[in-house]
Amino acid sequence: MSIFALQSIAGGFLDEDLQNFNKNFDDWCVQFEDYDDAMIILQTLENKKSIVVVEITPLSYPKYFFTSLQGTVYLTRQLENKIICTVEPYIGSSFKIAICDLQTKKTRFTKTNYKSISSVEAAFTNFSEYLRPD
Repeated sequence: MSIFALQSIAGGFLDEDLQNFNKNFDDWCVQFEDYDDAMIILQTLENKKSIVVVEITPLSYPKYFFTSLQGTVYLTRQLENKIICTVEPYIGSSFKIAICDLQTKKTRFTKTNYKSISSVEAAFTNFSEYLRPD
């Protein structure tokens, strides 16, 4: 399910008071279920030329909802109520698989490190064993 938010072109998301922008997307940011609702509110704002409507999809959730996830995120997909993604913590490091729980907002990593994206892709084919509760 996608959600829509209002973002300043300089960065930051419009807060519920419709005056300030939060650096990170959080529960205090204005969220909409569809694009048209976001556009209606955007048209009422003074600085509407410096604000854009962004769509946040399950595949982009790690970027917005799991800010503790550091590094570059690759190969994102949703399984059940979890977002599974490959993370390269820093350039040149081994890849890790992160499991981000949409209900608890917690993130954990599998124990295996991967040297290449192709080896991580193979791990995605049979991933249900990692979805057991913590």
